[in-house]
Amino acid sequence: MTFKSYLDQNTGRMNKLVADFFKKEPVSDITRYLYEPLAEYSVNGGKRHRPLICELACQAVGGDPLLARSAGAAIEHFHTAALIHDDIADDSTLRRGEPCMHLTQGEGIAINAGDLALSQVTGLIVEDENLDDHTKLRVLDELVKMTTRTIEGQALDIGWARDGRFDISVDDYLLMATHKTAYYSGGTPLAVGAIVGGGSKADIEALRSFGLATGLAFQIQDDILNLIGKKEAVKKDFRSDIVEGKRTLIAVYALRHSKRDAELIAILGAHTEQPALLADAVDIMREAGSFDFARDFAIDLVGRAKTELLDLLPSSEARNLLLSMADFFITRMN
Repeated sequence: MTFKSYLDQNTGRMNKLVADFFKKEPVSDITRYLYEPLAEYSVNGGKRHRPLICELACQAVGGDPLLARSAGAAIEHFHTAALIHDDIADDSTLRRGEPCMHLTQGEGIAINAGDLALSQVTGLIVEDENLDDHTKLRVLDELVKMTTRTIEGQALDIGWARDGRFDISVDDYLLMATHKTAYYSGGTPLAVGAIVGGGSKADIEALRSFGLATGLAFQIQDDILNLIGKKEAVKKDFRSDIVEGKRTLIAVYALRHSKRDAELIAILGAHTEQPALLADAVDIMREAGSFDFARDFAIDLVGRAKTELLDLLPSSEARNLLLSMADFFITRMN
């Protein structure tokens, strides 16, 4: 089985697990102003790869994947909160082709709904009767650190935008993206899955390292798809990274290597939605070799991560699916 087929078979199951949280009796305005907007937003939830790889990591160390379900769902709720709050901070208009919650429900309700999703990052673990207290504390420690790292990455992203900073290096980008995305999209789901599965310290760190590398590659591929994706990717807020002036790896590399860097800075700073100017920015990045650099960087990340995991974990179906995941992250088209 490939990782893509694994996603296709299990995304529906994970959607149900996440949706179960929102099954509140519609007896008051609390449901109308809180649970219903968050439930509607969560329906458009993507592939749910984070909770699913948490289960795979648990299996890869010989554990029962049922033990990873609350942790996986908690991380997915964190993802929901991060997207809601990120869209507000970035003045975004679309998320996965749909209007952002702060536009459909108002900023106040969107912030509040995001806060509720955040509360479940710890709440689901505390309430899980299948985990002993020692394991709960270890998982909570991981989730707190994940939250902190993501906020640190977001601080860099927001701060650079606020101060009009374009003097960002590749290493600066990698630090920001690792903190903002790679921890909660790869490193923490795999480490937590290994913890609840009873993995050794070496198992946990091997899976965390693999998750950080592949999570960073996932973000780089997202950056590429946002700018030059095919039909499926166009639905995902095509070229919004230019509109929002994002310091992506592609933009950062171009700013360091293009003779048209001043023109690119002007476009990124204008927050324009004019298709011709967006296309000009992409042309500048392409001429600078940014897309080739980003692709090669992601491929190298994944290649090294796969080799390390092969050396450190015994063969199993779960391990093989994680290896397939690494390839999927850099070849997916949406």
